[in-house]
Amino acid sequence: MFRFHPRSYILTLTFIACVTTTMPARADQAPNVIYVLADDLGIGDVSPTNPDCKIKTPYLQKMADEGITFLDAHSPSAVCTPTRYGVLTGRYNWRSRLAKGVLRGTSEHLIPADRPTVAHLLKKAGYHTQMIGKWHLGWDWGKGTKDDWEGIDFTKPVKNGPNINGFDGYYAHCGSLDMAPYVWVDTGRYTAVPVREEGVTKQQDPYGWYRKGPISPDFSIPDVLPHLFNKAVTHVKSQASSKDGRPFFLYLALPAPHTPIVPVPPFKDASDMNPYADFVMQVDHHMGELFSAVKEAGIDDNTLIFFTSDNGCSPEANFKALKEHEHHPSAGYRGHKADIYEGGHRVPFIVRWPGGFKGGRKSDAVTCLTDLYATLRDVTGQLPKDTGGEDSFSLVPVFKGETTSGRKTLVSHSIGGSFSIREGDWKLCLCAGSGGWSAPREPEAKKKGLPPMQLFNLKTDRGERNNLIAAHPEKVEQLLNQLKHEVGQGRCTPGNRVPNDREITFLPEAK
Repeated sequence: MFRFHPRSYILTLTFIACVTTTMPARADQAPNVIYVLADDLGIGDVSPTNPDCKIKTPYLQKMADEGITFLDAHSPSAVCTPTRYGVLTGRYNWRSRLAKGVLRGTSEHLIPADRPTVAHLLKKAGYHTQMIGKWHLGWDWGKGTKDDWEGIDFTKPVKNGPNINGFDGYYAHCGSLDMAPYVWVDTGRYTAVPVREEGVTKQQDPYGWYRKGPISPDFSIPDVLPHLFNKAVTHVKSQASSKDGRPFFLYLALPAPHTPIVPVPPFKDASDMNPYADFVMQVDHHMGELFSAVKEAGIDDNTLIFFTSDNGCSPEANFKALKEHEHHPSAGYRGHKADIYEGGHRVPFIVRWPGGFKGGRKSDAVTCLTDLYATLRDVTGQLPKDTGGEDSFSLVPVFKGETTSGRKTLVSHSIGGSFSIREGDWKLCLCAGSGGWSAPREPEAKKKGLPPMQLFNLKTDRGERNNLIAAHPEKVEQLLNQLKHEVGQGRCTPGNRVPNDREITFLPEAK
């Protein structure tokens, strides 16, 4: 039987002098929290996680110099929507109704109102909660008579957006920036109604393409990234000067450097590499503006800032062009966005909190983006419950100098719904190929007669090239049993068994 040990859940960092396990931290002591989620940024695309990075990212490097850089951090999925689900719920995405792939811009909401989220958690602790940017978790448009965006009635408000998932307010676009309709929604209401259609083909612009669809007069594709950062800076200043004294949580989900890759001057051509590298430099610059805003608002010491990415780099970045400049978005790991290989889900992850922990550190602790839930639960002095953060381990021990959060396993998921499970240096991929977009894709791998599963030792084989499945059948059996247990329990953390939202199958399909 699981037994709760209060010591493991009490925050002992300097921001709080005395807290018990039965009461949350006082709102005036708790840190502000800003969580920045980049889109399709590879682990090799920023200098803190890649010493050989050829893209200049000085502001993120400064963040790392003043914070903790996690070198073994992973998104729960190798693609957008499922990772965002995991970040906000602290639960592996494959436990939800979304078995594979991503939502469209017109998809209905994914996270039920009664599913605990990080925003719900922080509201209970007295926080103001705000979401800005790319939602991509579905919301319910006012519908007309057709099934796609042509059937949206823009005279009706959006329902079941981020506000049902714990956010006091939101300013967001429905999905990826290449997904129509292109409108801003401010807590259920459109800022402007679309009056025309717009789109750019790959033939017209291989970097800056986006699907054709309705667009509002106040929505400019190249201006979206700076516009969202301006919104974030304004929000930070507003909350810092608010008289209610509440701490705030800002979830800032960037649309970049995902397609459309549209760097604007002075970043256009600034990298001397390609537009993708330019766009990464622009993201870094805007992060510098955000850091400055926090300092100018006088809240730098007690603001906990996270920076990470939802998955690995996309092929849209043009790997061939980047390689000509000796830049590698996956930093030597195999694969990229969508894949079960490390390049699909190993991501940059930097945390900074001047008043909370000593900076300038690197950590090898295995970390998943689902760990935000338990981390903030500990930071605000709340107790764990059966539901909420089922796959989340607190990073507070690492903040305090320990080498691990207690996480012993990691389950990853590809765009095609393939699983992998890792324990220590061993990683078992439950697919014959990449499970995603890199070669060999699953149909090709099966035609070649490749083994249905792949076992790698990441310590000796960082590039996941030597399949050890025949040499270590006992390790395969152990990892399969562990995965079966974690699927069946509805959680990978200690606690009572809870149901998944659907029946989960993880073994590869028979040929």
